[in-house]
Amino acid sequence: MKNNLLDTKDYIVFLIYFVIVAAYGLYIYNKKKSVKRDSKDYFLAEGSLTWWAIGASLIASNISAEQFIGMSGSGFKMGLAIATYEWMAALTLVIVAVFFIPVYLKNKIATMPQFLSQRYNSTVAMIMAVFWLLLYVVVNLTSILYLGALAVSSISGFDLTLCMYAIAAFSIIITLGGMKVIGYTDVIQVFFLILGGLATTYLALNLVSEHYGTSGIIEGYGLMTNKASEHFHMILKPDNENYVDLPGLTVLVGGMWIVNLNYWGCNQYITQRALGADLKTARGGLLFAAFLKLLMPIIVVLPGIAAYVLYKDGAFQAEMLQDGSVNPDRAYPVLLNLLPSGLKGLSFAALTAAVVASLAGKANSIATIFTLDIYKKVFKPEASEGNLVNVGKVTIIISMILAVFIAPHLGIDKKGGFQYIQEYTGFVSPGIFAMFILGFFWKKSTSNAALFATIGGFGLSLLLKFLPGMMDLSFLSDLGFSVKAANGVYEIPFLDRMGFVFIFCIIGMYIISIIENKRGIVPNGLEIDTKMFKTTTGFAVGSIIIIGLLVALYTIYW
Repeated sequence: MKNNLLDTKDYIVFLIYFVIVAAYGLYIYNKKKSVKRDSKDYFLAEGSLTWWAIGASLIASNISAEQFIGMSGSGFKMGLAIATYEWMAALTLVIVAVFFIPVYLKNKIATMPQFLSQRYNSTVAMIMAVFWLLLYVVVNLTSILYLGALAVSSISGFDLTLCMYAIAAFSIIITLGGMKVIGYTDVIQVFFLILGGLATTYLALNLVSEHYGTSGIIEGYGLMTNKASEHFHMILKPDNENYVDLPGLTVLVGGMWIVNLNYWGCNQYITQRALGADLKTARGGLLFAAFLKLLMPIIVVLPGIAAYVLYKDGAFQAEMLQDGSVNPDRAYPVLLNLLPSGLKGLSFAALTAAVVASLAGKANSIATIFTLDIYKKVFKPEASEGNLVNVGKVTIIISMILAVFIAPHLGIDKKGGFQYIQEYTGFVSPGIFAMFILGFFWKKSTSNAALFATIGGFGLSLLLKFLPGMMDLSFLSDLGFSVKAANGVYEIPFLDRMGFVFIFCIIGMYIISIIENKRGIVPNGLEIDTKMFKTTTGFAVGSIIIIGLLVALYTIYW
């Protein structure tokens, strides 16, 4: 195996990427500097992003180290089933574009806490603002930074800590330019991300075919489906060792919907890209992102399966080990190290682009929530627009510094990066989604009901997480809701936990709201007109194509 050092050609390719992104970002910043520079312009790029910039920015912010490294690792471990996160997201983006975005735009929502304040009250909004900040910094920002640095370090041979500092610094530079710079540079980031990702997939499939004495990516794919047929099923059965992560039909009718609808529809980090646009542009961007989502498993899952096939047949035996055991998250870096000069630099740039774009988007969202929902409301209500922008910039720097110091101590690489993020975000997702969905479409839901969903949902999530240690849950196994873990304890799959907590929150919110309605409490309503859910013919056609492709994919790989 080749050593894990970049050579001159790789550094040249990476330098070209760096110069293009930096120069284009500077060009956008200077071009827009003469236009108004208020807080909404800085944080949301109000009216400035095109549909293709919104779509590209959504994908660049979403696809990061947890996909390239973590999802490829999950591909190595469990196969194509992990692609359900990507393919179900495509359908979710269509739903968000039709039903969620019109509500936000009609009510002039700039942040998610602002929505909660407008729909419920300032207490709910403030609790969730603090909650989101902690989640974004401690779980998301740290995991993206650490996994990204781990991959970059594996490929380049540079020290892990040095890689973390360098990635954080580059991300800060991009983020300080505001959402316009982030949005438009993300178009370039996505170009490198897809091009470099496809290069790695091509290499992986070709390696499989060459390993078995043939050539070509089609032959390689055929060999993969033959040698690891168990890795090409979307719906896992209860006897599968990975059922606890992807429990059967739950990925189609259960907790996977909560994961995706909460992430794509109730998440400042994502919705922020569309909140500064008009409805047609925002919907076009979301539809474009949905099409790109369908392609992502080719880039992030297939390489992991290819590495598994080769590993199973004797390749990469030493390279896949970490601390004496196989670490699936090493699959993607191992493949990257086999790329020829130049292409390795391109894939290195793709990975860096994914990490930097995600960090920039996340840091911008942290700054937006802190500045507009905490600083302006609690510390300085009379703050000028320039002051708000400056506070946002300081917040970006501080949050990134915190992530650099916190990340190495969370054990992110021990669990598997992608699953780490999904599970720990899942402690709060059900309550948040229940609060949002009833806030959107049920006028009677009250602020106390929303507080119950927030706090009660988190509490129940913790209880169900630790319940297996307190009682035997084997009686749930016949229903498919508990699985015997390696230690012999029956656990509830976290996607099922999310489903149970969501139902609990909905029922609790309904009961509390009805009781308070009878006492004469009138909740705050939103401005909703059913006409705003009507879509253009082009959007409808695009949506039907996406649904048709998803039906075909799940039919083929069931």
